[in-house]
This record gives sequence, C-alpha cells and structure tokens, in this order.
Amino acid sequence: MSTFKAVVVEKGDGGQTVALRDFEDKDLMDGDVTVRVTHSTVNYKDGLALTGKAPVVRRFPMIPGIDFAGVVEASSHPEFKPGDEVILNGWGIGETHLGAYAEKARVKGDWLVPLPAGLTAAQAMAIGTAGYTAMLAVIALERHGLRPENGPAVVTGAAGGVGSVAIALLAKAGWSVIASTGRPQEADYLKGLGAAEIIDRKELSEPARPLAKERWAAGVDSVGSHTLANLLSMTKYRGAIAACGLAGGMDLPSFVAPFILRGVSLLGIDSVMAPKALRLEAWSRLARDLDRAKLAAMASTIGLDEVVATGRAILEGKVRGRVVVEIA
Repeated sequence: MSTFKAVVVEKGDGGQTVALRDFEDKDLMDGDVTVRVTHSTVNYKDGLALTGKAPVVRRFPMIPGIDFAGVVEASSHPEFKPGDEVILNGWGIGETHLGAYAEKARVKGDWLVPLPAGLTAAQAMAIGTAGYTAMLAVIALERHGLRPENGPAVVTGAAGGVGSVAIALLAKAGWSVIASTGRPQEADYLKGLGAAEIIDRKELSEPARPLAKERWAAGVDSVGSHTLANLLSMTKYRGAIAACGLAGGMDLPSFVAPFILRGVSLLGIDSVMAPKALRLEAWSRLARDLDRAKLAAMASTIGLDEVVATGRAILEGKVRGRVVVEIA
C-alpha cells in the first residue's frame, strides 16, 4: 500500500486537530490528473483553515492548502501528460477537495494551468494565490480604464502577500503607490517593492465618512470592513477599488455617496472560480511583469513540517510577504 506525507486536518468531539502524517493513495479523491507536488505556499485563507478560526474546511479529513505547483505523474486529461509542470489555484482544494500540503494530489485537469515559461515552481508559489489575486485586481483596474496618470493607487494590508505583490506590480506599471500598513517597521521593505508613500492603517480603520477628501484614483484592498469603506470615501471621481480580502472583517459599513456623487466603482475579485482564460492571462502577466528581484525579496521558504506554525503566524500578522512551502 502506497503512502505519502501530508498535513491532515481532522475533526472530532474535542474540535479540530491538525498533524503531519502518512496518507494513503487510495484515500485521494477523484480526478483525471495526479500531480507530484513540489511547492505550495501559505495564504491568509490557509491560516484560517489550519487553525479552524473560520469554516474554510468543509469536509474531514482534509489536506489543507489552496494552491500548488508540481509535476504531472499520471493523466487521462487531453491537455496534460506525465512530466508537465503545472499550477493550481483555488477550485475548492484545501476546502472541499484534498489540497496542497502533501507530496501528492489528484485533481481535475480543468483546474490546472501550465507553469508559465520563465517561472520556476518555487517562484510560482512565491507568487501563489495571493500574488495571482493581486494580478487579477490590477487587471480589473486596467479594464476599468484606470491608468497611472489618473492619480495614485492605494494598497492596504501592504506588507502581506496580496499587498506586497500588488505594490510591485503597480509600481512596475508606473503607478505612484500609497501603502497602508500597521507595521511601520516594514517601511523600508515596502519602499523597496516600489511604494512611494507609507500611511498608518489607523488612518483607515475608523468608521468612514460618507465622502472624504479625494486621495487616490485606484486601490487594491485585502482588508474589508471600515478600511474598504474609507478607501471608497476617498477615491477620486470615476476611480475604482478592487476588493479581494476580508482580513479586517466581512462587513462593509459604507455609504452610497461615493457611488452616486463621484461615480466610484467597487470591483469584486474572485480568484477561486475565475475562468481559465483569465487565469492564463494573469499568470502570463505575472511571468512578464513581476520583477524577480522584488519577488525574491518578499519570499521566504519553509518545509512541510513548518506549515501549521506559519498558519498561526499569518493570522497574527507576523508574516511578511510570501512564504514558499518546499514539499520535497
């Protein structure tokens, strides 16, 4: 009987437990592609799943981890063959389908995209779902017609995974980036990624006014709640905010004034079920537009045995940038 190492979340009478242990091949779920996972990452959502602080995991036992890079071992899918290097983000892995924190995964080939030329598997997971989501947000702002000449762009949760990649992408595209963070000690790190200005997240954490002074034309928000409400109230005429996270809360205590008096738009960003054409576009752009030196500066590497502790740390705001999980 074949087994492999995996982080497994289980639930019993005493609540949720998580441990690194052997997992049997026969217990993998249905799929037409089997992948030898080489790298994964730790996103905020993974932290919620690992700790049980939100009901991310919806079946037990579960192998958490919402994204991976790896090499196809077996496939009956027409687009993939053994030896192909692939990436998977979302589609419910680590939630309803066994996920990434394991040496092996069996998934639907329709969920996979090829590893883009010019990116290694480790670099792809340094980007991970957080960076891929940031790219989706940037694409949405561009499709809305916004350009650097319209004014600055604001990024919240700036020292986190989405924020770090968003800053690097926006700065590379010519935007003047305002980075909002609760970690002033990370100012040099954020400026190194391309931020032109650092503001304290406290400026955006109080209840918002219906309208405030216009400060930015665009924004990428991974916080939600009062922060997102404040961003909207300070957005310039016909600007837009791309919302992709809820680290500060799922509520949105806002007003209609920014929408009906300034024509502001709120752009929702979903990375989990995004269509394949958009995924391919996002990964192609990441391979082309993301500065490799900046990517290296925001990334650190851990082993599979460090995933659980890192999941706790990311919820405590102790993780900067991106964390690559080396599975092998």
